[in-house]
Amino acid sequence: MQVRLLPTSEQAVALEATLRACNEAATWASGVAFEKNVKNNFALREHTYHQIKARWGLGAQAAQRVIKKACDAYATLKSALKAGNLGRPGSKRYRRAVEKPVAFRPQGAQPYDDRMLSWQIDQRRISIWTTAGRMRDVAFTAAPEQLATLALHRKGESDLVCRDGMWFLNATCDVPDAAPNNEPVDFLGVDLGIINIATTSDGQIMAGRELNRIRARERTLRTKLQKKNTPSARRRLKKRRRKEARRARDINHKIAKHVVVEAERTARGIALEDLTGIRERVRLRKPQRATHSSWSFAQLGQFIACKARRAGVPVVHVDPAYTSRTCAECGHIDKANRVSQARFACRSCGFVDHADRNSSRNIRAKAWVLWRRGAHSTAPAPLLEPACGAGRKRSTTASGARCASLGL
Repeated sequence: MQVRLLPTSEQAVALEATLRACNEAATWASGVAFEKNVKNNFALREHTYHQIKARWGLGAQAAQRVIKKACDAYATLKSALKAGNLGRPGSKRYRRAVEKPVAFRPQGAQPYDDRMLSWQIDQRRISIWTTAGRMRDVAFTAAPEQLATLALHRKGESDLVCRDGMWFLNATCDVPDAAPNNEPVDFLGVDLGIINIATTSDGQIMAGRELNRIRARERTLRTKLQKKNTPSARRRLKKRRRKEARRARDINHKIAKHVVVEAERTARGIALEDLTGIRERVRLRKPQRATHSSWSFAQLGQFIACKARRAGVPVVHVDPAYTSRTCAECGHIDKANRVSQARFACRSCGFVDHADRNSSRNIRAKAWVLWRRGAHSTAPAPLLEPACGAGRKRSTTASGARCASLGL
């Protein structure tokens, strides 16, 4: 749960100095861990704890949080290397990540536990530790539902974040899942595509051609900057890459929320395509490759599954084979049924519909058959990473560590 702090100018100066000191200390501790090859929290304390307290003036609990932050960064880096997210061993990205210690940005997020941070939720105030001493009566603002969630479910650490001159606290809330709906009346089919990101079996198209025009404009600008290849162009590329990722993440959140709310309102389940390995199975011409690979459908599927589990909505993944060629009315399968990207016309019964809506209806029908045969919901447990806004734990800190390990 993210709430915005409203510090005075003096309080903001103290918070900024605290973040800077904590991140400098974490970078130094990370260097010691790298040099001595000690990545364990308790072992690293023996080499860094007293020096951090003496050099940066941190309190005992803050020093322990800083050391653990450095160890968590190396744990995250190890997982990323093992998963292949930084390329193959020996590649340039791989060597750049492992040949130098993890560094933290001066304003990187800092975790706080209940000994360093206390909440007065009814008064919308917090008491927080800083290098200038304990600051009390720091105001924060939140919506009524956020306050209720904090009061009932806040548990564990909170991350202090400074972004674009604004201050936030990301509080961990352990919100229980809703009781699962094991008797859905039907399923809401969702067809995922390149032109229309998501189309439901109710006929609603989400994120269609208007989004594609924005994506095409961004791709053209990205190509120009890549050809220029100057330091300024590379900086702009990095900035725009992050902006595009934020836009895609925001749109995926909105689509997932709409789909889950509609399914929950009508007591239905959600039917999705199983797109595992789709990039390896599909053969595309060169102009189509960038468009096909430029949207994170896996992220959208994770968001839907995570939000659905919290709402108790069952999710079933089906085989997408022939869903775009099959008539949703008579079941006739023919490649010629797909007249164009947007138009479906059955060669057998003459049924005409939007191609994506016809596909989503076929996905819905397949899910209903699987459910009647005893299939179970495939919605996973909510992720600890901030995928859908649930169950954050050291999320901002871990993200900062990943960026730091990549030299971002």
